[in-house]
Amino acid sequence: MAGRPKIFDENQAIEKATEVFRNKGYDTASADELLNAMGIGKGSFYLAFKGGKQELYLRSIKQFAEGFNHKIEQAIENADNKIEFIRRFFLSLAKTDDCSRERGCYLGNALVQLSEKDDDIKQVTIKLLKGLQQIFAKTIKKAQENKQLKTQEDPEILAWHLTNLWNGIHVTRRMENSPETLHSMIELNLKLLE
Repeated sequence: MAGRPKIFDENQAIEKATEVFRNKGYDTASADELLNAMGIGKGSFYLAFKGGKQELYLRSIKQFAEGFNHKIEQAIENADNKIEFIRRFFLSLAKTDDCSRERGCYLGNALVQLSEKDDDIKQVTIKLLKGLQQIFAKTIKKAQENKQLKTQEDPEILAWHLTNLWNGIHVTRRMENSPETLHSMIELNLKLLE
């Protein structure tokens, strides 16, 4: 006997759990809060997530990361001026009062909080950062070929700089919440994209 069939959409349940993790953090999100948000009982939860809360969190990060990278890639692809889109994306990170889904704050916070505590989470975050770097590198290389950028710096290195900037902003936001300061810091870093 294969067991009871699932009567819920796992991706949708994970998305609902992600909102709890975003708002409460991993450590303070309780099992009851997660189950209520997901709309499932304990039996269904442990049937789908045998590793419990940690597996749910890991799958939440994976699902969010894949969605985030896909959205960024699509938005850059659809932008008329791809480098300007990247600039605006980074400058939007200075707005500390709104840590939106499009800015990837959930992932940035996961990188800071848990990537060193758990090897599985670390591997997911490494994959995310490499994916982000590849998106930036492809965009920079194409912009250089089309003479939209003056810089002749290696696109791979510039892309790692942007990835490091994205990652670093999430660390800095924990200590400095002035949008003006963050905006100035980001603008200084983006001078490499001229």
